[in-house]
Amino acid sequence: MPYSVATTTFSTPPSTAAVRPRAAPERSTAGRDRGSWLRLTPAQPFFRARAAQRLAVLAYHGVTDPRSFGAQLDRLRRLATPVSLPAVERAVAEGRPLPPRSVLITFDDADRTVLTHALPVLASRGIPAAAFVIAELIGTDRPFWWHEAAFLARHGGRARLLPGGHPGRLLARLRELPDPDRRRSLHELRVSAHRRPPQQEQLQPEDLRALRAGGVAIGNHTLGHPSLSRCDDATVHSEITGAHLALTSWLGEAPSAFAYPDGGYDPRADAVLRGLGYRLGFLSDHRLGPRLPAHPLRISRLQVDSTTGSRRFDTILSGLEPAVQRWRGATA
Repeated sequence: MPYSVATTTFSTPPSTAAVRPRAAPERSTAGRDRGSWLRLTPAQPFFRARAAQRLAVLAYHGVTDPRSFGAQLDRLRRLATPVSLPAVERAVAEGRPLPPRSVLITFDDADRTVLTHALPVLASRGIPAAAFVIAELIGTDRPFWWHEAAFLARHGGRARLLPGGHPGRLLARLRELPDPDRRRSLHELRVSAHRRPPQQEQLQPEDLRALRAGGVAIGNHTLGHPSLSRCDDATVHSEITGAHLALTSWLGEAPSAFAYPDGGYDPRADAVLRGLGYRLGFLSDHRLGPRLPAHPLRISRLQVDSTTGSRRFDTILSGLEPAVQRWRGATA
């Protein structure tokens, strides 16, 4: 599928709703553009110029606001160079940097809004993307486990290893647990809660093929989205290879790109991916990367959201807001 290449100065980059992966959509105009004051600082032109020589990989989850998402894409068509996943693979294979201002759009988890909201907006503009799929949810009506856990906690669910109180604290603790304890705690939440979570319609195998036909490449995001650093070696292997086999069966071809659940690199996963012939792997570290990735299985991404306002979108795409957040974290 063709995509637009713009040579205009990179004046405004995309911003994400929150650095945390699954933050609730921002609703007010003030909330949507929080941090946009950075666009007016003297540092923004410097970061904008630097970003022109970097690769921006945008990591969305769902698309809750198609109109805002379309405005972000229009901005990218004017000011950047949208590239496809195969284009990044070719750059790595040939050792040739991508064009200046290159931007790759990706989606993690691949809920149905990628098909219903994102695909029409992308296709109408000829912009490619990639979606990383949680394989064991395909063809089911099961909610994402973090949505399920938060719902169960709000409805009386308890587990021995989990704190009470706000569901956010519980989810943070769940992600920190070794994977067997995470699964056991989820089971305890299900048994103790007095309500079952609502069903969530997931993508079907034919939906994956429709996405691919529309210019959205399909990648591996493990079977069940555990934190790989909390898994033993056998689980790391089975989570990646199980999803790999399922996707190969549905698509008729093996996936060649992987996104780490929760965005964290794992060297054991790297070894499994190399053995399966994967060419690209993506983090969620909220950084820009080089136009020719130095470590193809550790490519940086910027966290974005379809509701992010244009000014903040600019400061994220330029790398200024991520840099400020890292500075604040280092000095906190």
